Amino acid sequence: MARAKLPPTVRQRRLGSELRRLRERADLSATRAGQLFGATQARISYIEAGGYAVSAERVRALARLYSCADERLVEALAGMTGGRTRGWWDEYRHVLPTAALDLAELEHHARFVRVVSVVHVPGLLQTPEHARAVVSDVVPALAPAEVERWVSHRIKRQGILYGDASTPLTAVVHEAALRMAFGGRTTARAQLAVLLSRSEAPNITLRIIPFAVGTFPSAGHSVDQIGGSIPELDTIQLDTDHGSWFLDAPSQLVRYRMMLDRMEASSLSPDASRDLIRSIEKSL
Repeated sequence: MARAKLPPTVRQRRLGSELRRLRERADLSATRAGQLFGATQARISYIEAGGYAVSAERVRALARLYSCADERLVEALAGMTGGRTRGWWDEYRHVLPTAALDLAELEHHARFVRVVSVVHVPGLLQTPEHARAVVSDVVPALAPAEVERWVSHRIKRQGILYGDASTPLTAVVHEAALRMAFGGRTTARAQLAVLLSRSEAPNITLRIIPFAVGTFPSAGHSVDQIGGSIPELDTIQLDTDHGSWFLDAPSQLVRYRMMLDRMEASSLSPDASRDLIRSIEKSL
């Protein structure tokens, strides 16, 4: 039996949606674009849905057809071609939701990652024990083997923070997340110690929003901004009980960047954040 074709990743769909935006700005229908490009309307639509592994040269040709003069954007889109990225996350295909693989692929290519988290320590900074306590408490409950797959995936995602090409991470975490004590006192203290240690890395900036700040923008949300090769290609990821949502419309990027900026402005400096973490660690 022939193996079913894998659905396009978020990154592939993003390339397609950006090409669709260029076509629409040029005021061309998919049918007319296909005629000018020497392709069918169906092929243009398939490219724009992310279902066709278009080459870098074809992206440049489509950009010329659409009269896109932004060479920076064109080259950034050309750099997204070639089909899905094969990485460590492929071993989790068919055993974890597609969104988990999409997030790992986006982080792999990210220029930077910015995270705001209110109740949980960000996944990129969790210890295995903390992650296990969090994952074990989801509804409906997971089998032990499923829990371990999630924990393994979460820890492997952290590889982007280390090595010669380490990705810059800015994590803004509310004081509530530091005091939740997931997994008990020993796990919580070990997690705080890891936060202190990792916050000293040159590519990691950790800032804490203290209880004393009171209210702040979108206090109920945890949000990730995953930096694309250029700002126009950033992605916003929202983590919900129904899974991950990936947002990339220009208006959404503007809104969430403003929200993240305001949340970061509500936080303590990195040094003051470390002082607060030490104080909480001593109190446990």
